[in-house]
Amino acid sequence: MRDLSTPPSLSSSRNALSLIFAGNQSAKFDSKSQAISASKKILVPDNVDDGASLVTDDAPQGPSSVTEEEPQILNLGSQTMEEDGTVITEDQASVSVNSSKVVKEKEAKPRTIPPPGNGQVIYEIDPMLKSYKDHLDYRYKQYKRLREEIDKYEGGLEAFSRGYEKLGFLRSDAGITYREWAPGAKSASLIGDFNNWNPNADIMTRNEFGVWEIFLPNNTDGSPAIPHGSRVKIRMDTPSGIKDSIPAWIKFSVQAPGEIPFNGIYYDPPEEEKYVFKHPQPKRPQSLRIYESHVGMSSTEPMINTYANFRDDVLPRIKKLGYNAVQIMAIQEHSYYASFGYHVTNFFAPSSRCGTPEDLKSLIDRAHELGLIVLMDIVHSHASKNTLDGLNMFDGTDAHYFHSGPRGYHWMWDSRLFNYGSWEVLRYLLSNARWWLEEYKFDGFRFDGVTSMMYTHHGLSVGFTGNYTEYFGLETDVDAVNYLMLVNDMIHGLYPEAVTVGEDVSGMPTFCIPVQDGGVGFDYRLHMAIADKWIEILKKRDEDWKMGDIIYTLTNRRWSEKCIAYAESHDQALVGDKTIAFWLMDKDMYDFMAVDRPSTPLVDRGIALHKMIRLITMGLGGEGYLNFMGNEFGHPEWIDFPRGEQRLSDGSVIPGNNNSFDKCRRRFDLGDADYLRYHGLQEFDRAMQHLEEKYGFMTSEHQFISKKDEGDRVIVFERGDLVFVFNFHWTSSYFDYRIGCSKPGKYKIVLDSDDPLFGGFGRLDRKSEYFTFEGSYDGRPSSFMVYTPCRTAVVYALADRDDGLETSDPKP
Repeated sequence: MRDLSTPPSLSSSRNALSLIFAGNQSAKFDSKSQAISASKKILVPDNVDDGASLVTDDAPQGPSSVTEEEPQILNLGSQTMEEDGTVITEDQASVSVNSSKVVKEKEAKPRTIPPPGNGQVIYEIDPMLKSYKDHLDYRYKQYKRLREEIDKYEGGLEAFSRGYEKLGFLRSDAGITYREWAPGAKSASLIGDFNNWNPNADIMTRNEFGVWEIFLPNNTDGSPAIPHGSRVKIRMDTPSGIKDSIPAWIKFSVQAPGEIPFNGIYYDPPEEEKYVFKHPQPKRPQSLRIYESHVGMSSTEPMINTYANFRDDVLPRIKKLGYNAVQIMAIQEHSYYASFGYHVTNFFAPSSRCGTPEDLKSLIDRAHELGLIVLMDIVHSHASKNTLDGLNMFDGTDAHYFHSGPRGYHWMWDSRLFNYGSWEVLRYLLSNARWWLEEYKFDGFRFDGVTSMMYTHHGLSVGFTGNYTEYFGLETDVDAVNYLMLVNDMIHGLYPEAVTVGEDVSGMPTFCIPVQDGGVGFDYRLHMAIADKWIEILKKRDEDWKMGDIIYTLTNRRWSEKCIAYAESHDQALVGDKTIAFWLMDKDMYDFMAVDRPSTPLVDRGIALHKMIRLITMGLGGEGYLNFMGNEFGHPEWIDFPRGEQRLSDGSVIPGNNNSFDKCRRRFDLGDADYLRYHGLQEFDRAMQHLEEKYGFMTSEHQFISKKDEGDRVIVFERGDLVFVFNFHWTSSYFDYRIGCSKPGKYKIVLDSDDPLFGGFGRLDRKSEYFTFEGSYDGRPSSFMVYTPCRTAVVYALADRDDGLETSDPKP
């Protein structure tokens, strides 16, 4: 996540409404309305009995922080532990109101989380870490202590991560229990449409550890006291005054027309309206090719798109392009649309702008049917500072979910920072991660802003050089790192096929090493330096590009720790920045992209380099690849969310764009139009993905760079069984150019960026065959001669292996 700004905290506003959301799944919404729905049924609160009995069965208890001392823990019900570590609770067979399926009996093969290891393998992987053994062993000791205390007081990490079964709204046969941890509140009551917002009708009781609770029995006709789809809030008398807040564990919230703050929604659809998953989750791909996406801006029209439209229109496109994973941004509810989903207000609620929870489940199920895994861009690094519809000052205190004072505020992001040393914050965040995996069947996460979490300086105004003292010192937030270890342990223990990707720009050693070995536990790190390097290079003349500089950045990653490479992501597409296509072609993109009209030198250069940059990034940059939607075909212009004029406290004004959606959409029609040059870029990206699918070169252990010629501007390398040849020279083409290879035989072209299908000039014959010569060349045992035109990238494979993947890696 990059620098994002939000408007001041939202002011209080609430008008009684009987109609909360309405519409159908394929409805198109105009930009003036923020009330989005995909339910076919209008939800109107029924008249209910205002009376309710107070029930305090197994009331929770809670500490404020995790310390070396024995913690005071929320007692969330009777639990037992089997010998194998499996936790069984007294209500395991009961069903949460928010569950999409009924668990009627204990699973045949209970999921368990393995106990911690010794954390010493990291020193075998990287002996240089021994110089920082005190720090790393302390980190692991704290992690093991947390695991031991969670086992002792909560029945294990498996049970601890199911906080949504004990806090928030819980449905039983007898009624609804609502619990909320708010130790700073002096009094609390549940209010909503169901009791005409009467703060005296349903008073909550508080236990000694600050957990408020109320039980609402069913109505006399057996119906629940709170109707499905009706609005709810918790009213608290706090040290900051009386405030109405959306419950922290709310599963759905909406913004009514004409209102600013969101409203919490009691979401409990009848069984016949709940979505039932039909398709199994795919296995984790060996190589990860991620299509980064945002549902709201995925329409070709200037509107907020829906989960249903994304399911029907965008998912088949992603599959056809050859990607095997879709990463979805802005899922967690966020009141400020222009925050790109990174200023989360309701952590357990999917964004209502795009539809209902059932619509999101349908989207994910369709992705699974297509063989795509679905990663969620999850935000646990910070939270919106909104006080009415977010967690900030929830119980009227500054240090509830967050650090107090300056440590709890991110000045660049204008948001609040979690206190990862708090027991209840750990419960909240761990349960949040599990909720999305369990309830919605997400296949993993891209954790946002991890660098900000791991250091007390948040990575601001710090240039990481690779010196280990930058990672293992007093500026490291050990509590945050321990949380990341816990959440990775929980995810991989309970969901072995799940994928975790961390957005870390610092390059912290051990980041992608399993927790039991002493690492942080992520599967992949986002290789963020690559995109920054391409922007740096694109500002230079072609004559000033250095082949060695490109190679160094692409390959500068830690051995045995996997990376996701990308040439550009959503960050570069935001207003104020430029995409690679825009850096290359600028305003010529508007007038010279029709194939039946003359091109310009700027467009010809841009189309050629756009393909080369993306292929060499995939070829050398990591063990996975990511692309932001639309960038595969060089989407013109930038992303600019609808926004009004903002007046700041100092009197200055930030101009808006008249709340326009014109630049907040994806023009997929441009990439599909075969009469535009965008189509060639899209077809090349598609061919690139399918090449990787066929040969699996990103996950091959064999990588050898045989040439980086600064004079010829040529780069040659092997990845797996393929030989990649890049000629970055702007005018010079080379005939009979000799390149080294590891295996003798007959080679043929399997991908050519100069193919007319990809907007090239067709200077190579795809039917040509290339026979190797014996003898060492460029440090390789064999070689063959090629023609390499200027500004082209060509991939060669052994002809007799072109019909399948080679199972063994060639030896260097």
